[in-house]
Amino acid sequence: MSDQNNINREEEIKKLEKISVEKVKERWRFVIFYRFMFLFVTLGGWEVLGRTGTIDPFFFSMPSSIAYQLYIWIIKGTSQGPLWLQVLVTLEETVLGFLIGAVMGIICGIALGRNKMLADIFSIYIKIANAIPRIVLGSIFIIALGLGMASKVALAVVMVFFVVFGNAFQGVREADTNLIANARVLGASDRQVTFKVVLPSALSWILASLHISFGFALVGAVVGEFLGSKQGIGLLIATAQGAFNAAGVFAAMIVLAVVALLADYLITRLENRLLKWRPTVQ
Repeated sequence: MSDQNNINREEEIKKLEKISVEKVKERWRFVIFYRFMFLFVTLGGWEVLGRTGTIDPFFFSMPSSIAYQLYIWIIKGTSQGPLWLQVLVTLEETVLGFLIGAVMGIICGIALGRNKMLADIFSIYIKIANAIPRIVLGSIFIIALGLGMASKVALAVVMVFFVVFGNAFQGVREADTNLIANARVLGASDRQVTFKVVLPSALSWILASLHISFGFALVGAVVGEFLGSKQGIGLLIATAQGAFNAAGVFAAMIVLAVVALLADYLITRLENRLLKWRPTVQ
């Protein structure tokens, strides 16, 4: 009798799991449908407003003109060369700046978060540096480092550093003091406490900052190219602006959006892999 009850219970659990999976799938079908509906209505309305003259296509362009501009860039290339080369240049500057800034931010955030004396000494300088508009530093980097990749990477590093540093520092400070105390009771050294207790605790904070900071790195690279460069999407935007080509500006923005979305997808995959213990949110 008990075996039969167990079998019935298992069947009920399987049915509930199946219903739950079907509900999740149905929800995602609705989400995707409304996403496409919103996109269709927005682009369709924009096209209609442009063609009827409600908005001036010279300033705001139209989706059809933007799509044609992208087609021209993909098939015939841009005035600076092939489109893929412009994307590659900007992506290289962005990734380098992102990696350097993220590593520096994590190291400094953990170091100052774990050492109150260092935090008290450098906190005033960090506040001053963070108060400076980082976009303004682009002109200084162009003057000091030239029109090459170094100036764009430097600006991207500055854009990323403070975002990652702030999250890493706060994540270290938010580490559970009871876990730290227990680790010390068990004889863990400062290094072991940092890498075995504090760093895993701050990992969710750090990974959350990476989603935002990659966008900042991309902004830094593009702004640096806009201020002065030989290649890149930023120069593409500046060229389109100089020619009063609104479609070109919007087309470059779409290319940047695609790059940012792909990067965010990869960071999300990394986050899910490193934080397998975290419960999924549906």
